[in-house]
Amino acid sequence: MESDSAIVDASDECGCAPSPRERRLLWPAMNRRTALGLGILGAAAVGAFGGPLVSPAFAATYPSWEEVERAKANESAKAAEITKIQGLIAGLETEVATKRQLAQQASDEFFVAQQAYFDAALRADELQQQADEQAAAALTAAQNAGRVAAQLYRSGGNDTSLELFFAGSAAGADDLLARLGTMDKLVARNNDVYEQAVAARNSAQSLTAQAEVQRAERDRLQKIAEEKMIAAQKAADEAQAALDKQRAMQVTLEAQLAALQDTTAKTVAAYQEGERIRKEQEERARQEEERRRREEAERLNQGGGGGGGGGGGGGGGAVVGSGWARPSSGWRSSGYGPRRVQCGNSYCSSGFHYGVDLAAGCGAGIYAASAGQVVYAGYNGGYGNYIKIDHGGGVGTGYGHIRQGGIFVGHGQWVSAGQLIASEGNTGNSFGCHVHFEVYVNGGTVNPTDFMGARGISV
Repeated sequence: MESDSAIVDASDECGCAPSPRERRLLWPAMNRRTALGLGILGAAAVGAFGGPLVSPAFAATYPSWEEVERAKANESAKAAEITKIQGLIAGLETEVATKRQLAQQASDEFFVAQQAYFDAALRADELQQQADEQAAAALTAAQNAGRVAAQLYRSGGNDTSLELFFAGSAAGADDLLARLGTMDKLVARNNDVYEQAVAARNSAQSLTAQAEVQRAERDRLQKIAEEKMIAAQKAADEAQAALDKQRAMQVTLEAQLAALQDTTAKTVAAYQEGERIRKEQEERARQEEERRRREEAERLNQGGGGGGGGGGGGGGGAVVGSGWARPSSGWRSSGYGPRRVQCGNSYCSSGFHYGVDLAAGCGAGIYAASAGQVVYAGYNGGYGNYIKIDHGGGVGTGYGHIRQGGIFVGHGQWVSAGQLIASEGNTGNSFGCHVHFEVYVNGGTVNPTDFMGARGISV
């Protein structure tokens, strides 16, 4: 390989070498940052996620058409400008790829953290329910033993402990058990009842302690999930910004590159005119797409209204007196709670379903269940494309498996009840087009069928 000095000398001899200033501008010392800017690291940069994605020298000096026209008249300047533009294009492509990779990673981490939190919340609720059941069993057993004591007292028992037992009222299972423990005659004759009450009381105390520990773990995981959600939304926004930047700059850069590399009599002015026509065509196509989406939204809204809805479907988007709306006109294909695990080619469904699935068909409308602010709009691991809305007062709703290009609202946007926010799809861990609908109360999931039913809506 030739040395750098030999290359410079050869360039000087042919009279095509750039000036020292142009050398510094176009070929800065090669390091990680400039390599990323020139696109030399390529796919490796996607895995490394470090450093600016475009060389600072390049990023600060996007060429103008006037500069391109001047460079076209001089072979050495043209060669330098071609290298510069090629580096800028490569840098934009690398930046988009890297940001997308980061967004995908962040969304997967959000999904894992969210599911871990839901699992912990469910476990905490189950432990507390078991503790409450054991406490009730302990009280019932103690009361049963108390009734036996009363029967002994009425039948002429003269044990002084019976008199102590009835000397005052008992506030609960512990008081009853403490008194019953002093009654030798009763314990001897009713040992099983007494031991049952003590075992239930001890179990209730143990389960209550476990539930408290689990609630602390739940709260820890909730904080992590919220942090991951914010990070995933930020990464998604940055990926979109990089894509927008690429779209805004790359077409012009490629046209400038074509103008410089053209060996025919085409002029820069001709390329610019071609660009003008192309942009007009793109604008017409964009307007046509917006018109199509408006018509689609109107069609979905017209199809969603009316009817009371129900588990069998119908009534999507129709707002009832409670201020809530059915999120889909689809039928309920899967309910909330434990379910049979199904496996596809690349994943298996969860053993506990934290929402209900409503299937109205691919592209069918998804509607905001109530007014609120969109706190997440983007990809979310197994949920696929996903929207989360905060309705205030600790209540939120989530909508998963939205089709590609089917999110119609943005992060931070305020939506009204029954507003069209998305369309049904099959993204993420899904076996067919539907919307996975979740309801959150203080962060954890609750059964949407019960929650919505209390507000006059059947799902």
